Amino acid sequence: MKRHNAAEVPVPVSYGGERDEKTGSKVDKMGGGAARRWRSGGCCSRLWLVLVVFATVTMLLRHRYDSGLGHGAATVVRIEPVHRKVKPADRGGARPSFSDSGSAKPVTVDHKSATTDSSTGTESDGGGEPSSASSSLPAAAHPFSRALAAAGDKGDRCGGRYVYVQELPPRFNTDMVKNCVALFPWKDMCKFTANGGFGPPMSGGGGVFQETGWYNSDKYTVDIIFHERMRRYECLTGDPSLAAAVYVPFFAGLEVWRHLWGFNATARDAMALEVVDIITSRPEWRAMGGRDHFFTAGLITWDFRRLADGDAGWGSKLFSLPAIKNMTALVVEASPWHLNDAAIPFPTAFHPESDEAVFVWQDKVRRLERPWLFSFAGAARPGSAKSIRSELITQCRASSACSLMECRDGPSNKCGSAASYMRLFQSSTFCLQPQGDSYTRKSAFDAMLAGCIPVFFHPGTAYVQYTWHLPRNHADYSVYISEDDVRRNASIEERLRRISPAAVERMRETVISLIPAVVYAQPSSRLDTMKDAFDVAVDAIVDKVTRLRRDIVDGRGEEEKLEMYSWKNHADYSVYISEDDVRRNASIEERLRRISPAAVERMRETVVSLIPAVVYAQPSSRLDTMKDAFDVAVDAIVDKVTRLRRDIVDGRGEEEKLEMYSWKYPLLREGQKVEDPHEWDSLFAFA
Repeated sequence: MKRHNAAEVPVPVSYGGERDEKTGSKVDKMGGGAARRWRSGGCCSRLWLVLVVFATVTMLLRHRYDSGLGHGAATVVRIEPVHRKVKPADRGGARPSFSDSGSAKPVTVDHKSATTDSSTGTESDGGGEPSSASSSLPAAAHPFSRALAAAGDKGDRCGGRYVYVQELPPRFNTDMVKNCVALFPWKDMCKFTANGGFGPPMSGGGGVFQETGWYNSDKYTVDIIFHERMRRYECLTGDPSLAAAVYVPFFAGLEVWRHLWGFNATARDAMALEVVDIITSRPEWRAMGGRDHFFTAGLITWDFRRLADGDAGWGSKLFSLPAIKNMTALVVEASPWHLNDAAIPFPTAFHPESDEAVFVWQDKVRRLERPWLFSFAGAARPGSAKSIRSELITQCRASSACSLMECRDGPSNKCGSAASYMRLFQSSTFCLQPQGDSYTRKSAFDAMLAGCIPVFFHPGTAYVQYTWHLPRNHADYSVYISEDDVRRNASIEERLRRISPAAVERMRETVISLIPAVVYAQPSSRLDTMKDAFDVAVDAIVDKVTRLRRDIVDGRGEEEKLEMYSWKNHADYSVYISEDDVRRNASIEERLRRISPAAVERMRETVVSLIPAVVYAQPSSRLDTMKDAFDVAVDAIVDKVTRLRRDIVDGRGEEEKLEMYSWKYPLLREGQKVEDPHEWDSLFAFA
């Protein structure tokens, strides 16, 4: 199969002949019939002229685009790829150099608040109506057409997985690590930024750890860890027109962290505004208005969502900038009410260098004796009326089946020792995981690494966070007990004892199977049979961008904001236009006209196929090959009761009250109901 290099452009005109719509016979465009019509001066000559002009213009535009992408600013820092797992086909153009030299000069551009619309590449103010121009473009005319074509190339192991690394001066990334003494005022972060963000190596631990692969990792060094892995990503490309996604090496977490204390809002926002200026001035931004760009911000989302411009507000306003709203930010805790961030796991202490290291560790935690039914490692939050930690500590102290590790300030704090808390988790069947200082806590991943089944008390701690890395069905790997039940003195021990040994074994095996997906492997490692947290995140971003691009080709780019939520695939059979858009005078006709004829046909066929399921057949009838609305409802009830009975046999009957989505209601009560569409909009009327 011939592969195009960076200078070749797919021709949007078929030269192989087309079928006549009426006769079904093949029309030879270059043969005798066409020549005779050309010589006779018939209407086909004019059609031929139009096609030639169209092809010429398309090629010129593509050449202009490729030239702009391939020859961007040179005075910037690049990351040099030092390792690749596979050797993809040579179609990625020049690869980025990725050096950390400080010779690069900053790029100076005027600050622009305008963003670029995802479907057209034209500038907008971030909230207006996108142009409908893209709906009239053939697939080959889109600036990302080569990337989509690469995704379908089965002969290229990197097809559809290429990542282009945006060019940024080192002050946006590696210079922060070099100046590690300035990262945090009360702790020396230099030892934690060493070894590519893993921190100093650990060994021994009284048999708790393996000999290698264990580090004293800080929970907020994801920016560095991700950057080190991206340097060695197997499918880097120097040609952005082939890229499935664009990585922006901005250490947003480290940048805001060093300015959280003792700095005003201007200082906290300065570098965020500067990086937006740079990336929005680049030609690769114009391809999709940043919808294909992603970066890491290795803190929690609330550190980047300052609501006011005054100095009293917490954090920066990075995630509120119009351009950043188009990008995907990877954080250790995401907002359940916004679409421009996604949660990835906190770093644990385990960073394996091979599949074998993971297998050995999994076998170890699988065979461990676990004398404690449940355990808790943490401190009370007496100043927080919402916290249930005091109740958990009280119940644990009162139970002979619970082991408690109370965290406290000072040298006797065992929670500061990875060996201590990992030993606790390795000896426990269940590990209690209430909310931390925010929704999430690193301890949940430490517990899973030890093969301990997590017990969650709030949906925001895991279920609506790590949707890329953890199973959709939370009951497969965890236990949920609501905070309200704990406040009503529900016995945690009693709940856990009702779970059958067989169910416990299945859940533990699921937890152990998840270990690769929640750890970050060595940057120089080669995991051949499994994917780590980095791999899972990059695959998810690439899939997200590819789906969006296909939607844009189909004229459905505006629908991307719904993000195809896991429990309702609405786009198969309907169009969604938010009420807020209508109130802002969005043109319904324009939205509908942007949907391509092919997409309309697919949606109509889906709607037609749904007819049996939304009608009620005659009571005396017998529908042999389909189910009507009655049949569907009865089947669903039977399935629900059967699942409940199986849960009761397994000792999980109490969990049925979770139904399907009732665990989302705490978020509805706490959530922001005016910011951005999200998957619980339809429930707000009843919340």
